[in-house]
Formats: sequence, C-alpha cells, structure tokens
Amino acid sequence: MRYDNGGDLLVAVLRELGIDTVFGIVSVHNLPLVEAVDRELRFVPVRHEASAVNAADAWGRARGTLGCALTSTGTGAGNAAGSLIESLSAGSPVLHVTGQVESAYLGSGRGFIHETKDQLAMLGAVSVHAAGVPDDRSAGRVLREAARAALAVPGGPASVEWPVDLQYAAQLDEPVPAVADTPAPVPDAESLAAAGALLASARRPLIWAGGGAARAGTELARLLEATGAGLLTSNSGRGAVPEDHPQVIGNFGTSPAVRALLDEADVLLTIGTHFRSNETADYTLGLPAAHIQIDADPGSLGRVYPVAHGLHGEAAATLTALLPHAARAEDGWSERVAGVRARVRETLHEGIGPQAAICDAIRAALPREAVVARDVTIPSSSWGNRLLDMYDPRDNVFPRGGGIGQGLGMGIGAALARPDDPTVVIAGDGGLAVHLGELLTLAQERPRLTLLVFNDGGYGVLRNMQDRYADRRSGVDLVTPDFALLAEACGLPYRRIAAERDAGPVIAEAVASDGPTLVEVDLNALGPMKTPFTPPVRIPGQ
Repeated sequence: MRYDNGGDLLVAVLRELGIDTVFGIVSVHNLPLVEAVDRELRFVPVRHEASAVNAADAWGRARGTLGCALTSTGTGAGNAAGSLIESLSAGSPVLHVTGQVESAYLGSGRGFIHETKDQLAMLGAVSVHAAGVPDDRSAGRVLREAARAALAVPGGPASVEWPVDLQYAAQLDEPVPAVADTPAPVPDAESLAAAGALLASARRPLIWAGGGAARAGTELARLLEATGAGLLTSNSGRGAVPEDHPQVIGNFGTSPAVRALLDEADVLLTIGTHFRSNETADYTLGLPAAHIQIDADPGSLGRVYPVAHGLHGEAAATLTALLPHAARAEDGWSERVAGVRARVRETLHEGIGPQAAICDAIRAALPREAVVARDVTIPSSSWGNRLLDMYDPRDNVFPRGGGIGQGLGMGIGAALARPDDPTVVIAGDGGLAVHLGELLTLAQERPRLTLLVFNDGGYGVLRNMQDRYADRRSGVDLVTPDFALLAEACGLPYRRIAAERDAGPVIAEAVASDGPTLVEVDLNALGPMKTPFTPPVRIPGQ
C-alpha cells in the first residue's frame, strides 16, 4: 500500500497496534511524524523527551498494552535514554520512534545539525531492540518488528530511528506474511511432576509474586485458595491478587514478622520476580531451601536464590498445571498468615506518624478502579509501595528502576490512558523539580489527576542517610518554590495539607474534581514520621 509520507504510515501502524495517544516533542527531524499523529490521533506535547517515554510507558502499563513516544535525533534521543532504561528495567513495552539526520549525511561526522555519533548503538544499549529505517519501502516492517520485540517476553522498549528525508518520502508498505505468535513457554512434564510433588508436600507454604505474575491473577488466586498459603509480593507484583484478600501479606518481605514467617515456611513458590536488592535487603533475606521458581525467562531461574525446581514457563499456564498438586496447609497456618498480614500493616501505619492520615485519605477517596503513580520519594518508598492497597497491577505505576523525577510524567500518561478513572501522583519536591516543566503539560492536557507534592525542602531520603551515617549534609537541602504561586502561574488549582485533619477533605475534593489539582503536603507543618526513613541499602563499612 502507498502512503504520502512516513507520518501517514506511522499512523496506520499505530492504529493496528491499538495506540491512539502518542507522547513526544516536535522537531525539524520528526515533523512529518508529529503532524500526522496530531492530525489523526492524539499527540501530547510533553516538555522533555524523558517524560515522553515515561508517559508512553505508563500509558501502556495502565492499559496493559504498548505505548508510543516520539523524540528527535541526537540530544533528543539522548534525553530519552534515561527513561528507556526505566522501561528496560521494568520490562515495560514502549515503541520509541526517533528522528535521524538525512540519510545522505548519516554517519558522516561532519556536524550536521542534531547529528550524534552512532545513535543506534546508544539506543541499542538501553532498548531490547533498536533498528533504523533504511529506505522508503521498509518502514512498516521495521516498526512492526520493533513492536513485536517490545511486547515479547521479557518485554521493554524498542527504538526505531528514521532519517528525516525518508519520513517526507512517499512510502510503500509491502505486505509481509503474518508472523505467528511465539507460543508461551510451558515446563516439561518431568519438571512439573517434580515441582508438583514438592508443592503437594507443603504444610506451611508461601508464594511470592513478582511482575511476571501480573497477568496470572486468576490462577494465582485459585492456588491461594487451594493451599491456604500466604502471598508475598515484590513491588511489581502488587495487585496480581487484590491486596484486601486475607491471604495477601504484600510487599513486606524484609519486615521482621515476614522474615520469621519465611523461617517457618517449608515450601516457597516464586513467580516472575527478580528478587531486587532493595526488596531482599541486598540479598540477605533468607528463603526456604524448598524453593520452586516459575519464570518465562530461563536465565532468571536460580540467578539470585538457589532453587529446588526451576520451571521455565508462562505464569498462568504453569500455575494451572500446578493446581492439581495443591494440598491444604496444616491447621492454623492460614491464621498465622493473617496475623502477620495485620501486624506488618499496623506496625507501618503506626511508624509513619501523621502521614498515615494521608495514606488513609487517598484510599478512602479513590474508587476501586484508580491509578496510583509514585515517584521515588519517602512517602512512596515507606508506605505508598506497601500500605496503600492495590487491587489491579495496572493501577500500580512507579519507577521500577528507582530513578527519581519520573512520577509526574508517568502519572500524566496513566491518566490519559484511563480518563474515566482518577489518578493520584505521589511526588517529592526534589523529584518534581527534575521535570518541573511537565506541570505545563498537566495544565495543557488537563487530565483527571491529583498531584500530591510532599515538600520537605530537598532530598529527604538522602538527608536522612547523611544525618544517620555522616557528620554533615551535602547536596540535600534545596530551594523549594512557593507551590501556591507556581500552581497559579500554571493555571492549576492548588490545595495545601498542613495537619492530619486536612488530609481527608482536601484529598477527597481533589480526587472528585474532573481535572488536575496540585496538593502541597507541607511536611514541616505536618510533622515528622516517628522513625526517619532510610532506604534499604547498605553503606560499605557501616
């Protein structure tokens, strides 16, 4: 089929992929693509290329599908790299389409505007797949191959660079044979039988769900019911089974009560988790030796913790195959699990002091279907990632790679993906400052989004670390804007929480709004947590 230019072809491919919203920044080196997307679909002009990828990433996470970002070449593609690393870390599928200089000058090194040395190699280092469009007959194939790579297990961003002269050229999209979907891996019968025998012997079973269990919630819930096991999760696995289920302990693996429970457990089944350092106390968390691990990536099996049985398989199918082997736990085990579930929540709720009122107010104000996007900040790391219940993996949006400053862009993407559901963003003043310009995107697009900015005048996590381990502070105390004036300048409604009694009415009003609201949480006025939060990392020599 013939298209007048690359932009028209891109729109056709995006429609095939079910993408109706694209995030990006217009440039002389992507103008035909932006113009076509803006005319035929929805183009969201963010203020930084990193935010374009973050927003596209979260748009896909909130829908359980593929997102798309458009950036320019050179510096623009470089600006996107940090957020591509986040998508790579999360296994989150993103189609990243970036410009490139005219093909006649590509790789010449003569300093053509926006040219950078070996851009494709740079993109390849931060993507699961990277390719260039070589001519006016191949763009459709290159784009579709990139989308397939992004969506394949384990998933991630796929980058396509497109020389600008080829974007302007008429395109021939030649038919290609349909590519059959790669069948989901299933463990062999012998491995399943051995793992099933161990599972059947369990009297005090625990299950640990990671991000790989996100689409296996039904099967996981059936196994919980059949065994009476307790469910631990990584941050990425939250919501696979709704967290108000009485057997869901959640993302509390390193808490003292859960450590004791792991010591008592006789069999542990883990599903699609990376056992990240911050969720295992730098790998010092002890796990039962009777460990069954399910993962669609064979390289993950036994990589961090030894396994008795490693099952290379897709989560839902493998859990279904294991279900006939499930045996009920011994009397009292489910009650023990429920007791630990209650204790870890009560302990954390008590320990965060006045911030507990904000956590409670968020959950009270949100309907069951709502997105909670979190930047890397103390409220997120201490209670947002644990205590604030999640009911669906698509509601659980956060930077899995741990990079600061990505929360607002992700929140905007998620809010535009699900305009009928409210979105709450939890951010700190330090993280928000990284991409402060996205307040203008928020004001321009006006999604149903409540931005909670926890203002402690700097980088609170690192400040607490320095106060604990060092004799002075370095680089952590920062100038903070007057958020009321900032919101007014951007045309955003503003509210402030300065006491626990403010939390309920302020958050309820903001969430009920059909547009954006900036809510400042004045932490100096609200008061400190009972125990200052420090991240779960070791300081060498301490």
